Amino acid sequence: MASLPPSLAALIAALNRLPGIGPRSAERLALHLVLSERGNSDQLVLAIQAARDQVRLCECCGGLAETPRCDLCDDPRRDPEIVCVVERPVDVLLVERAGVFRGRFHVLGGKLSPLSGVEPEDLRIRELENRLTPERVREVILALPTDVEGDATSHYLAQRLKPRGVRVTRLAHGLPAGTGLEYADELTLGRALEGRAPLA
Repeated sequence: MASLPPSLAALIAALNRLPGIGPRSAERLALHLVLSERGNSDQLVLAIQAARDQVRLCECCGGLAETPRCDLCDDPRRDPEIVCVVERPVDVLLVERAGVFRGRFHVLGGKLSPLSGVEPEDLRIRELENRLTPERVREVILALPTDVEGDATSHYLAQRLKPRGVRVTRLAHGLPAGTGLEYADELTLGRALEGRAPLA
């Protein structure tokens, strides 16, 4: 079997380290980049460098921005009294794609995990608390993962924010749209029953 040129093998290895890219996809991408017109790969290199140099975290919400504050924090049409708390900057994009939330965001930068050494002071909880009064926040929506650490973080935040007079809610957990009960595990079905809402 023929060996790959070292530079191509290094490119495949680098692409394989990206999330969601397996060995075969990495190989296909690398071969495409190497064999396509030079302008295509040069454009990709410039785009990566520009994004790496210019993208930062918003000083207000912790989301992605190229300026000190992101477009969502500066949008006067968004309701500053409702803040959706997410774990990572990419989660802001996921919630935005749903197209129904018109409030503001706050990125925690992780979730509590004592076994991994992540304590409350390692997250952007103090920054969240500092936003409550100036922005007259009346509701904090917790949109954190439903794993053990996400649940622990949600409960911790609810207890910490409760004395501040803010309504703390959590995303409903239930059945995905377009599926039947036979596809739901016991935990999902249980949460769907607990989080049931009236139809009228």
